[in-house]
Amino acid sequence: MSELTNTEIVRWWRRIGVVAPGLAVCGDLPTDFEDAVDVLVAWIDAGVTDIVDVREEWSDEVLVADLAPPLAYHHVGTHDHGGTQADAWFDAGIAPVLEAMADDERLAVVHCHMGINRGPSLAFAALLAAGWDTVEALDAIRVARPIAAIAYAEDAVRWHGRTTCRSP
Repeated sequence: MSELTNTEIVRWWRRIGVVAPGLAVCGDLPTDFEDAVDVLVAWIDAGVTDIVDVREEWSDEVLVADLAPPLAYHHVGTHDHGGTQADAWFDAGIAPVLEAMADDERLAVVHCHMGINRGPSLAFAALLAAGWDTVEALDAIRVARPIAAIAYAEDAVRWHGRTTCRSP
């Protein structure tokens, strides 16, 4: 795949990328109210039933409750400063994702700010927990979301190994 331009990256920001049945990744909701409504409508039209927001710096819980009360909103915030992600973050974050993946009627969108590191990294951990092969999981995320860097993939692999006492 060729390098994406800045314009192409911006176009991908809030576009849902379905990774697997029950799991999608994306960037966050806009801060402008009308734009946020448009994005939420697009997410609902795409089948989203659950939002897993992994941003430490912001929460859309009130906005989603006001605009789309049927959606389940899960805030599992964490930093995006590099370094490592704690096992507790993966433990808390994958639970709602795995629940959605187990139900044919649900679709969880996991998002951070831009949908590049934290969101795709948590989606990767959920795929590992669901029994996916490491390379197949990374490939599925990158096909669904070409701008994904998945910076915390190594942390997810280590977490998975520690929680299952085996390597993926």
